[in-house]
Amino acid sequence: MSEHEKSPLPLAELSCAALAYLGDSVLELCVREHLIRQGLSSAAHLNAAARDYVTAPAQARAMQRILPMLTDEEAAVFRRGRNNIHANVPKRSTVAEYRAATGMECLFAYLYLTQNQARIDELFALAYLKSESV
Repeated sequence: MSEHEKSPLPLAELSCAALAYLGDSVLELCVREHLIRQGLSSAAHLNAAARDYVTAPAQARAMQRILPMLTDEEAAVFRRGRNNIHANVPKRSTVAEYRAATGMECLFAYLYLTQNQARIDELFALAYLKSESV
């Protein structure tokens, strides 16, 4: 294996916190690309619009839209993240919203680590783009 090749990560051994950390950035990248494709160009407008996608309440609503479309394996990854113990919950979200958002982040990290970009794009579109309001 060359120094530039990545060795696969042991998904079952990764903590929920590690998956959620990575999944947060995967979702952030999806949101940023979507907003730029919409024509937003100033940092202030981009950051303000991104908040409509990346808060725990917004992610929880998005997760409710895609939950019925998940495979058994994807649903298991979501549940693993959702059921993880959460010590700190943001002030502007409920425990249930925060848990669902963490599960969503774990799901998107899993899809990223399994190199399933097509599924990431599909679920992101179902979660956010096809709804009337985010």
